[in-house]
Amino acid sequence: MRPSAIRTIARSAFARPVLRSNASLRLFSHSTPALNAYTPGPALMLSEDEEMMRDAVEKFATEVVMPRSLAMDEAEAMDKDVITALFENGLMGIETPAEYGGSEASFTSAIVAIEELARADPSVSVCCDVHNTLVNTLVRVHGSQEMKEKYLPKLATETLGAFCLSEPSSGSDAFALKATAKKTADGDYILNGGKMWITNSAEADVFLIFANLDPSKGYKGITCFLAEKSMGVQIAKKEKKLGIRASSTCVINFDDMHVPKENLVGEEGQGYKYAIEILNEGRIGIAAQMIGLARGAFDMAINYGINERKQFGKYIGENQGMQYQYAEAAMQIEAARLLTYNAARLKEANKPFIKEAAMAKLYASRVAQSVASSAVDWMGGVGFTREMPAEKLYRDAKIGSIYEGTSNIQLDTIFRYLKKEYAKQ
Repeated sequence: MRPSAIRTIARSAFARPVLRSNASLRLFSHSTPALNAYTPGPALMLSEDEEMMRDAVEKFATEVVMPRSLAMDEAEAMDKDVITALFENGLMGIETPAEYGGSEASFTSAIVAIEELARADPSVSVCCDVHNTLVNTLVRVHGSQEMKEKYLPKLATETLGAFCLSEPSSGSDAFALKATAKKTADGDYILNGGKMWITNSAEADVFLIFANLDPSKGYKGITCFLAEKSMGVQIAKKEKKLGIRASSTCVINFDDMHVPKENLVGEEGQGYKYAIEILNEGRIGIAAQMIGLARGAFDMAINYGINERKQFGKYIGENQGMQYQYAEAAMQIEAARLLTYNAARLKEANKPFIKEAAMAKLYASRVAQSVASSAVDWMGGVGFTREMPAEKLYRDAKIGSIYEGTSNIQLDTIFRYLKKEYAKQ
């Protein structure tokens, strides 16, 4: 991102100094995709724009998100000012073209942002992740020109979105969904049903809803619709969760909800294809979230061990047994980052990436759980208390093996592609 591309924003709603990063600039306004000028280099090398993104989001996460993380976890609610700050700083339209008010950055830039936010609070990270990699991408790629002009500017600057696929009877078997849509005589649609485990739903005003327009066709009847909350989306229940408690996860219902024909996303009967495409991409975002979480736990625990906690006259990090554990965890985090950023680059280059995304998501979720658990151990009693973030990150890590495809689903995906590679024809 070149200096000329950074512009100062009006912060009428963001004027409270407590939420302002030291740099009173919009963090991202326009960025050139990294691969346009790609030359071979280290596997984790970022473009100049992406490095600027990392530095800016790291600063934002440290100054804005981290001081509120524990309070949001206790309240089990996202601070509305944090959501406002994400929009004000250009983090909710990272890949959205500049003509629609977005940052027009690379997919890897979004992954960088998700990772850095997770280091401070995985709840804020997943809010940003779902909004960018699922909601914005689906509208940007499959929405009509009219839909893009109407909704992308809002989604980039002020309106939170939710992706609504899962139901009580359709989790891993996502296409067993029961929600229905019927077409009216004038071409509009009437939606009935409900969804559950919907991230961002308590704060969202835009909902991408998958419903079956023709159940006789099975999953080939599944169609995607964009509904505004005011059209009749009801928040039925907010789940009380083990981790990522500040991220809202709700049951939603819609009864005889009228959705105008122009809010059809893409084509009728293609919803299952869109969902598969977008979830494969989204898994890279979850991998980045898990890496950021692991980094946050590791940074805290190693600093405690080598700079703060002394036993028997020396820092506990001076013990060889501790040093080996730190080294092992650092290696695992780096390996997870390599898998994740490789998948991101493959996706950017329009190369096959589904197997690599599954590997990244599976491995990063395992690393996050392992490192977060070790961090509690390394910090001892203080790590077990709720005064420190270690126990929170330990709870937050568990979701990585569950959402956007369980670990077993990732293993199944990986083997399906291995079979294609190795099975004799």
